[in-house]
Parts: sequence; structure tokens; C-alpha cells
Amino acid sequence: MSNFFDLNVHAYPETNTPAEEMLRVARRYGYAGIAITNHDDSVEEQQETSPSIYMGIEIRTNSVSELNRKLKQHSGKVPLLVVHGGDEKINLAALKDHRVDILAHPCGEKGEGVLNHVLVRYAVENGIAIEFNMSALIYSRRGDRARILGRMRDNLHLVRKYKAMSILTSNARSIYDLRAPREMIALASLFGMRREEAVSALSDIPLSILEQRWNKEKEVEIL
Repeated sequence: MSNFFDLNVHAYPETNTPAEEMLRVARRYGYAGIAITNHDDSVEEQQETSPSIYMGIEIRTNSVSELNRKLKQHSGKVPLLVVHGGDEKINLAALKDHRVDILAHPCGEKGEGVLNHVLVRYAVENGIAIEFNMSALIYSRRGDRARILGRMRDNLHLVRKYKAMSILTSNARSIYDLRAPREMIALASLFGMRREEAVSALSDIPLSILEQRWNKEKEVEIL
């Protein structure tokens, strides 16, 4: 049986839901753990209250210089560094930086941006995962949904071609946004992701990202 992880969940203080409540519901759905990746402009001092909760941060900015400053500020202080993408210059700067673990919203929240082969090659080179955010499908309507599905199909083609890492996330902001792994897998099939790919994007790949970050931190300590 796979150990499933959702690596993009938002909780208190960014939302009204405590991390422990998110974990309780996620476990009921079949997850082994979740990552709380609140946006950097809403982060307070956070402590892991459970070994199944990983405290990350999602950096959101429109400036490459500010992105670099924030990466320097947070690198090594949280187990998971996520960059909120969508803008091509932010995507490029994030994917060229080995300190980043995940590029979230690579085409923006409504599919307005583009991911290309150059960016995906940088993702592979630096071991950065490309996020497929299921909330973008669940809460989008008509034209936006069609555009998002199209972008996800294109992204999946690039991920397969260059063997990049990909993850499925809920981007949940409340317990009602969380989705069971079987639902996430079904949603991923809408843009062509095979079941075995979706299972890996919820289990093996998220776990490898968490382990990779731990190893990076140990290497820094040794140096």
C-alpha cells in the first residue's frame, strides 16, 4: 500500500484551520502526511506538532531580486521550499535555483502562463518538482477550466519527455478542500495522467522530495 502525501496545504495562520485538523482529515482520507506551505507573507513562527506534518513555505513574488532575497532568507530554515510560479521570469529563476523543492502553479492559477522545455530541463537538472494543482480544476469554470486542462496536458507531455518529477496537490485551504488520493488520481486522468503516474506523484515522488531536503540539510551541516 502506498504512503500518500499532499505537499501543498494551507492552514492557520494563513487560514482559519489548524494544521492538526488538516492532518486529522487527511489521515482519514488515507494520507501518511501533509506539508503546510503557507505563503511567506502570512507566515509566523511555526513548529511541527506532529511527525506527519512538514512545515514548508510558499514564496510569492513578482520580482526575481525579491525571490532571491526570500530564498536566501528561508533556505535551510524550513524542510520544504515552494515557489508560487506562473510568471515566466519567476518560473525561470525558481527552476534554476537548487534550493527550491517545488514549483507551484507553474502556469498561474488560471492557466494563463506557459511552461516550456527550457524550464523543465532546469527542473530536472536541479531536482525540482512540477506541481499539478487539483484545486485549479475543481474550482475553475468553463473557459478557465478548458485552458487549465490544456496547460496541464502540455505540462504532462514535457514532464514525460524530460523525466521530470511531478506531484499532485490539493492546495487545500480548509478541510473541505482536501481530496482523497483516489479522487486526486481520477482528476489527474482528465488531463491524461496514467494511474501509475498519479500514484507516484502522490507517494514516491513527494517522499523523495522530503528525503532529498533532509539529505541536503545534512550535507550543509557536514560542510
